[in-house]
Amino acid sequence: MIIGLTGPTGSGKSSASAKAHNLGFTVVDCDKLARVAVEKGSEGLNALVMSFGDDILNGDKTLNRKMLARKAFSTPEKTELLNRILLPYIVKLVLEQAVGDRVLLDAPTLFESGLGSMCDVTIAVLSDTKIRLERIIKRDSLDKESALLRINAGKADKYYKENADYIIYNNDTTEKFLDEFVKIIHRITVNN
Repeated sequence: MIIGLTGPTGSGKSSASAKAHNLGFTVVDCDKLARVAVEKGSEGLNALVMSFGDDILNGDKTLNRKMLARKAFSTPEKTELLNRILLPYIVKLVLEQAVGDRVLLDAPTLFESGLGSMCDVTIAVLSDTKIRLERIIKRDSLDKESALLRINAGKADKYYKENADYIIYNNDTTEKFLDEFVKIIHRITVNN
């Protein structure tokens, strides 16, 4: 069984992934795989440089994430270009790691990448924008403007509501959110 977990940045997917791991799921973190896909000298990084320019590289030829973010999240078209470039490399890595009886794919771009089609069930985690903004600023040590760029580059809640099988709101305590997540996981695993 493969469960797809998605939602906008700062919604709380990582907490849900950690809980799934504790429940015995193999968790495939697509954000981590995205970092692997752009390691120094990788095909993914070379493809980004071709589209976004040499100035997205640090002096040691590693990716300057802040510079890439400034460029890639500046317009919806550039964000789409970033996804088009990186998703094939990430999908390849996901397919290598999605092994086992119970797999959870933690994938911010689950539907956009086509990975949603390999999932038996999908869950989207949503949160109010103000809460997400606070989480992103704290988690990534960003200023408000940079955090808002990331939020605005993502899909609206409506997109997730139209595509996911289950929706969980994470606007209250982490404990309450994870309790709801476990109930949904239980319902899914009992029915499949």
